[in-house]
Parts: sequence; C-alpha cells; structure tokens
Amino acid sequence: MEKKEFLKDEFELRPRRTPGFSRRVFAIIKFILGICFLPFVYAVSASFLSEFGLISRLLQNYFWAGVISFLAVYLFIWEPAKIYVKGQKLLEFIFRFFAPLVKVAPYLLPVYCILIAISYSILSLVIKSAALMDYSIFLFGFTLIFHLVFSAKSMRSRQEDFLKANYIFGFSFIYIINLALLALFLNLMFEKFSFVNFFNHSFQIAKDIFGAVFKQFFL
Repeated sequence: MEKKEFLKDEFELRPRRTPGFSRRVFAIIKFILGICFLPFVYAVSASFLSEFGLISRLLQNYFWAGVISFLAVYLFIWEPAKIYVKGQKLLEFIFRFFAPLVKVAPYLLPVYCILIAISYSILSLVIKSAALMDYSIFLFGFTLIFHLVFSAKSMRSRQEDFLKANYIFGFSFIYIINLALLALFLNLMFEKFSFVNFFNHSFQIAKDIFGAVFKQFFL
C-alpha cells in the first residue's frame, strides 16, 4: 500500500517539472531560430528597398508618407487598437474552419493591406486614374506599419516569454512574410517591380551572410 502511494506521489510530481523544462527548451530552440531569421530580416529589407527604388519617386514618397502618417497618429494622437482587434477577428472568422491558422493568421497576415490590394485590383478595372494608385500606395505604407507595430506590441506584452524567444522568432517571421506579401502586391501593380528579383536577391544576401558567419567561426 505504501509503495503504491509512493509511486502515485512520484507520478504526480513529474508533470509539474516537465512542462516548465520543456517550455524552456522549446523557447531556447525558438530563440536560436529567431537569431537565424535575422539575416533574412535584413536580406528582405535590403532587397525590397532595392526593387522599390525602381518605381516612381513620387509613389515612393506616398508610401513613406503613409508610414510616417501612421507613426504620427500612433505616437501623438491615438492608438487604433480596436481597429487592429477587429482585423484580427475578421481573419479568425475567415479561417475558423482551418484550425492551424485560426490563431496564427491574425498576427501573420496584414488584413487591411490585403483588403487594399483586393480593392485596388477591382477598382483599377473601372477607374483609370493615377490618384487611385497614389492613394493605394499611401495606404499600403499606412496599413503595413500599422500591422507590424501592433503585432510587435501584442507579442512583446506576452508574459513568461523566456529569453524573448516568442518575440524574436515570431516577429521576425511576421516581418518577413508581410514584406514578401507587399512585394507580391507591388509586383502585380508595377512592371518595374519584380517579385522574382526580390526573392532571388533576398536569398543571395542571406546566403552571403550565413557564408561569411560560417567562415568566421569554422574556417
């Protein structure tokens, strides 16, 4: 009887220790992966700016005006958190039948940026105006930085994030996917912007960085 009680007590103690240890191990793995993502963050940024520089200077200015406008509103006037939450709920509703994406999609996909791309695709069929493209580029800049800022804030505020692994890994991945989606949208809008060149250039830059690190440490 005593032996059974001892085994029962020992069994009850194990789950309390194992989950915490497993979470820490998993967090360390995600932290390492997050660090490995950083060269890709730099690579997609450099490649995007290179391709983006090929389109009209005026349109580039509209994009950066959108970015600056959001930051000005966010820092000095109002934090549109409720709008961000509504966008998340919309994506949760869209992916409610596909469980693996229900929790990931609201953070991963820039819903308002996607809606603008869809709206532009439809309106451009009937409205032949340069102003439509100007406003769309401005809103791309506004909504992209809007999504990145609130996604970063949401992930950074999570408790028990050992080594900030979730933040480093998650936000790096979100940033890469968001910039790749914007590059795809711009590829559809402009002949000079090439998504293929963006992808190849990003891969080459990341490859060079990893190659340089490998030579530094192992050769």
